[in-house]
Amino acid sequence: MELLGLTTLALVVSVTCLSLLSVWMKMSTGGRLPPGPTPLPIIGNILQLNLKNIPASLSKLAQEYGPVYTLYFGSWPTVVLHGYDAVKEALLNQGDEFLERGPLPVIADNQKGCGLIFSKGERWKLLRRFSLMTLRNFGMGKRSLEERVQEEARCLVEELQKTEAQPFDPTFILACAPCNVICSILFNDRFQYNDKTFLNLMDLLNKNFHQLNSIWCQEKHNLKSDFDLENLASCGSNLFTAGTETTSTTLRFGLLLLLKYPEVQAKVQEELDRVIGRHQAPSMKDKMRLPYTDAVLHEIQRYITLLPSSLPHAVVRDTKFRHYVIPKGTAVFPLLSSILLDQKEFPNPEKFDPGHFLDKNGCFKKTDYFVPFSLGKRSCLGESLARMELFLFFTTILQKFSLKSLVEPRDLDIKPVATGFINLPPPYKLCLVPR
Repeated sequence: MELLGLTTLALVVSVTCLSLLSVWMKMSTGGRLPPGPTPLPIIGNILQLNLKNIPASLSKLAQEYGPVYTLYFGSWPTVVLHGYDAVKEALLNQGDEFLERGPLPVIADNQKGCGLIFSKGERWKLLRRFSLMTLRNFGMGKRSLEERVQEEARCLVEELQKTEAQPFDPTFILACAPCNVICSILFNDRFQYNDKTFLNLMDLLNKNFHQLNSIWCQEKHNLKSDFDLENLASCGSNLFTAGTETTSTTLRFGLLLLLKYPEVQAKVQEELDRVIGRHQAPSMKDKMRLPYTDAVLHEIQRYITLLPSSLPHAVVRDTKFRHYVIPKGTAVFPLLSSILLDQKEFPNPEKFDPGHFLDKNGCFKKTDYFVPFSLGKRSCLGESLARMELFLFFTTILQKFSLKSLVEPRDLDIKPVATGFINLPPPYKLCLVPR
């Protein structure tokens, strides 16, 4: 028994020493990483993070170690960028060096480096060009796309009217609308919300990009081509997932905030009635005449910080950044929440206040700190579509319905159910009363 105990102790000491040696080698080889909390063997700095609110933990560490510091997830270093200046300097000023996609283990096994969001290097550049070209060919940035979104907004209203002012969970319906827009763009068709094919598509997005077979049939004999079935299916899956879930979650969170703050809802509807009326369909040309509504949409996106840590980046080569040298391949976290919740730019950032985007005259106020779509070359590819969908869906719903909470507004919980990779609103029900 004594020998077994000594053997176990020796094993623990050996593993600890090897782990410390591994960390030291990563810290000393190929660069000089920014300072940060001392990592523990094997687990790194995981104990210093509140897993229920990782962005808040990262901001707290920034107060001690500055806007650029190193954190260890296991034995692997990650450089955290906190605040607008650090994120801008990396993603815009030195964008080519921070262009790589960092690891995200929960998705890596599924995506295998394929697709648009998680690919790297020349593959990513090629697929991004292809995706932009495809989306533009199918209407991105053109009036025809606005007409598609307006049509879907009308269909969304028809579906919402079927609730007959009874309590319902808006999750599914709000996800169908942006998904149908992507279907309309790529397949030139939309689906009824109860269509079996559409329901299968909602569940199996990553298996339904076979309609672009003609694109890769030019390429199937080119073994070096990135236009293979797996890559383009992943690319299509990325477009569906990013184009559906982010927009629908923002809408769902936005309606919850208006239930919580009925005075905001009333001001939006007053502006819509005065500028557009209740019968003319909202269009993007109306946006300039709706400063308060525009401010509310921006404040929703700022307040919910949908992707607090963005997606991880990585440096493509040994990179000099400020006073440090970040080794090639090191993961980088641009903390978007540190910008969207900046106290100097947005006084009382924890408070939902459309005034954050209004000047003293009530006009809409732009700010460089509005970064829900991230910054640089790896920012959201579908930003213009997402902005259009949010505006047209949001205004059309509020033009036709008043939102009614099932409980007193003060009793509504608006705290996200998860604060890590993505912020999700708590489940809720509401009634939509026709106006």
